[in-house]
Amino acid sequence: MAQRFGGKYSPGTATADVPVASPAMARMHPVGARVNLLFVLPFAFALRAFFHDPMGLALNLGAFGLLMLAAWLTREGSLAQAAYDARKVARRPAIPRKIFGSVLTGLGLALAGLSGGVAEAAIFGALGAGLHFAAFGADPLRDKGMDGIDAHQTDRAARAVEEAEETLAEMADAIRRAGDRHLVDRVARFADTIRPLFRAVQDDPRQLSAARRYLGVYLTGARDATVKFADFYARGQDAQARTDYEALLDDLESQFTLRRAALLEDNRTELDIEIEVLRERLDREGIRRDA
Repeated sequence: MAQRFGGKYSPGTATADVPVASPAMARMHPVGARVNLLFVLPFAFALRAFFHDPMGLALNLGAFGLLMLAAWLTREGSLAQAAYDARKVARRPAIPRKIFGSVLTGLGLALAGLSGGVAEAAIFGALGAGLHFAAFGADPLRDKGMDGIDAHQTDRAARAVEEAEETLAEMADAIRRAGDRHLVDRVARFADTIRPLFRAVQDDPRQLSAARRYLGVYLTGARDATVKFADFYARGQDAQARTDYEALLDDLESQFTLRRAALLEDNRTELDIEIEVLRERLDREGIRRDA
């Protein structure tokens, strides 16, 4: 179904109807021009290979393969580090992809320069690995914020958030069948509004039990309601059904927001208790002195 174009400067568009980009949407993507360029440069060796003897052909094609693998590892490592940096609690990547990318870049350039001699190959390899490491850095090598949290809790929280994100994606796919641009934007704003609860669970996996019903039952119910509404609305454009559906999203947003606020309040209460207990212990042991 064709949709009328709408935007900030389109005639008849109210300011309130224009979706505002969230901070998550405005964040620069971790895979930028530098990483994409790594996938382009190896083709110079692929083209060069066919103008050499069989040995030169093999060396240049080998360099092409190694450099493409290095580019792929660097891209995946950049994505993994962006996810690591975005969270307060995170485990280090299992594989140091960017470091492996630096090593493979050095090996690829060394292989390409081997036809000029071992010394030339060593120089190319050292320069390639060093420049790659200087440009992209190392992978995170330590867990972050994991003190007092076991790995099993972290894995459970990560799976729960991943499943919740999949449910949001299914909601976005379903609402497109309604053929209404405003509703598509409304569901996108709903997703942006409730994602802070996901981040709260990721930052403190111990809160998963308190938020599980929201990430599971409530969100699944919202997805099912969206699927049924989209199919019904696409047939008849029922205004009352649309009003009821948007009211449902409003209610869910308020519930998710209240749940996140409650989690943060629980964290503050636990912190206050820990501080008070520590102060009492210091007083008993004569370590702390009041002014």
